[in-house]
Amino acid sequence: MASPEFNLAFEPAYGQALPIAPGVQRITVNNPSPFTFHGTNSYIVGHGSTAVIDPGPEDEAHFQALMAALGGREVTHIFVSHTHRDHSPLSRRLQAATGAQIVAEGPHRAARPLHQGEVNPFDESSDVDFRPDIAIGDGETIEGDGWRLTGVLTPGHTANHAAFALEGTGILFSADHVMAWATSIVAPPDGSMSDYMTSLDKLIARHDRLLLPGHGGPVRKPISFMRALKTHRRMRERAVLGRIRAGDRNIPEMVKVIYRETDPRLHGAAALSVLAHIEDLVERGEVETDDPPALLGSYRPATRR
Repeated sequence: MASPEFNLAFEPAYGQALPIAPGVQRITVNNPSPFTFHGTNSYIVGHGSTAVIDPGPEDEAHFQALMAALGGREVTHIFVSHTHRDHSPLSRRLQAATGAQIVAEGPHRAARPLHQGEVNPFDESSDVDFRPDIAIGDGETIEGDGWRLTGVLTPGHTANHAAFALEGTGILFSADHVMAWATSIVAPPDGSMSDYMTSLDKLIARHDRLLLPGHGGPVRKPISFMRALKTHRRMRERAVLGRIRAGDRNIPEMVKVIYRETDPRLHGAAALSVLAHIEDLVERGEVETDDPPALLGSYRPATRR
């Protein structure tokens, strides 16, 4: 498979708790955008006492939908995959209403230090006030009434991104790392392409049977789909390297060619994705630059010695 077969068929059913798997319900927030597809997916796991995964943004209607779906059931834990504002902020209000403990990899942070004069374009979209009660490590498991969720740390989209495996089912809540409708945004300084690719290999090696993502519908053939995602990323990398070798010296020039068929509203994110690839190529010695890689930097093919 040369590129992933994305699935755009998805019915968000805003405000409704849909059964997705035994003991798993999905409620989608009404926050559609070019970056969130039809909206953010929240999941309720368990029958008696429950866990909520990715409660979403601070949204009154969604909060009420979650509480209605819980129907008075106990919530012991709130799992947060990462700290973008479409995933984590409602965790605080849900905790206040239920007394549950918040579980995540950790607070928000960039994947690397900011370069001198660099401004993080994701400051406004990041939940910098988030602090988990429990910092879950890779492979650590938290149990509830009839469910066990294990942290699978997957940095790449963000430095603190985590997926959660529902033990005994073959289900992985993959959040924004792997989604059926589109590739994940990997944008410095929040994201790292080398981390993303390493995490992708990690998930491929797990052989889960079903991925439930943060946006859109399930990924039902995870192994072949993720291998195709990996191929797609390598093709993008070759395209970036090809443009540099063809004489393009800055990212806007590359984006015009590589993403000419992409929605122009996404060209800003595309530029950051190109930067992520360039950071990786510079680190591997394929591309040279006089200064640390940046959106307005100048790039050239590496001089082979």
